[in-house]
Amino acid sequence: MVMSRLIIVLVNFLSTILLPGKGKSDLPNFVIIFCDDLGYGDIGVYGHPTIRTPNVDRLAFEGQKWTSFYNAASVSTPSRAGLLTGRLPVRSGMCNDTIRVSTPNSLGGLPQSEITIAEQLSKAGYISACIGKWHVGHLPQFLPLNNGFDYFEGLPYANGGMTRKVVNGKVIFDIPLMRGNEEIERPVDQSTLTKRYTEAALKFIEQNAGNHFFLYLAHTMPHVPLSRSHDFVDVSLRGLYGDVVEEIDWSVGEIIKKLKDLGIEKNTLVVFTSDNGPWLTQKLNGGSSGILSGEKGDTYEGGFRVPAVFWWPGTIEPDVIMDAGTTMDLFPTFSVLAGIPMPKDRIYDGYDLSKVICGTGKSGRDIVYYYRGTRVFAIRKGAYKAHFVTKSAYGRDDEKKHDPPLLFNLETDPSEKYDIASQHPDVIEDIEKVLEDHLKTLTPVENQLAKTQRVSIVR
Repeated sequence: MVMSRLIIVLVNFLSTILLPGKGKSDLPNFVIIFCDDLGYGDIGVYGHPTIRTPNVDRLAFEGQKWTSFYNAASVSTPSRAGLLTGRLPVRSGMCNDTIRVSTPNSLGGLPQSEITIAEQLSKAGYISACIGKWHVGHLPQFLPLNNGFDYFEGLPYANGGMTRKVVNGKVIFDIPLMRGNEEIERPVDQSTLTKRYTEAALKFIEQNAGNHFFLYLAHTMPHVPLSRSHDFVDVSLRGLYGDVVEEIDWSVGEIIKKLKDLGIEKNTLVVFTSDNGPWLTQKLNGGSSGILSGEKGDTYEGGFRVPAVFWWPGTIEPDVIMDAGTTMDLFPTFSVLAGIPMPKDRIYDGYDLSKVICGTGKSGRDIVYYYRGTRVFAIRKGAYKAHFVTKSAYGRDDEKKHDPPLLFNLETDPSEKYDIASQHPDVIEDIEKVLEDHLKTLTPVENQLAKTQRVSIVR
């Protein structure tokens, strides 16, 4: 322990003398506020007419509102693996064609060989906290404290069929709230989660105001089952779903207020976004893709493209960013801003967005891959998106291969309504070459989501 701390101190010292403009006092804090199943159209500033989100809207007005921001996947586990590692989940084995997310029966998780954002930032002495939903492995070796985080308070996996139980005639979700590696409440009272996460986040920020810190605040909501605290019952015109989103917006306001009260807001980059699109099969308990087609689980825009706001007073100027970006880009972006060299021993799929954030350049991202499990279903290159395969998000066996691929211009047709493949064979040829080259970069890895324990069914 002493030796490892000495190494961190040495790295910090070397970074201040070897990296121009990156003295230790100049390093920013990082806050990621990550919602669960929040759709592209669920925030006021993205067009929702009956959900009030004044705090997120204010961040967008004062910072950057991104209109083409994506995830590594359109379901939770691979999406989170992509954010945490800066790599497509197919490279870490954190995606599967049939078992799409980690469950309480999963025996696999994020491999120890992967480097998380927290582990990367620790090289510059950052203190990191994961507060909220983890969902990339619940066994001890896969939990946050064994993946670079110094503090964890939240849920190890998602609500789902395997956690649903009937006790005394009442449906409950048997899911634990953890602090560190210990369970502190089971089943957790989900109506308290957003407030408890917020309280834990505020405490972490206050305790580390004098350090460089990374806060990964991953809300459980608005994933079903929807729950909100007593203070947010019937506050929204949109009903229960709106109540839940408005409580998250309140939480955002509390985080920003704390940063300002401590006088560290100008040294903190805040990113607000979501893990994937809305779960439309949940009807009124699900959100909205807005102008986009598709939903959580599929490879249309509504599954992958999410609201994203970047806020950093004094550094980010108010703007609407139409360049493409993804959650995988946060790893290299934070690395550059913290003056930490990127690891050279692996392929990264993220791009440095620091020039866009600082207003000095464009995004280097021109390509977005739309994976469903281990397979590429679609690719965006520039304005154009080609669908090689399409399939409904859930419940139907309607997979269809397209030859030629469907082709849409996302700049003029973000709703993917008008197939223009016949007019642009050259574009399709170009995107097919992108796919061919990309597949050559993949190497076989052990599939983590396929590793599950057998469950006996009692009838």
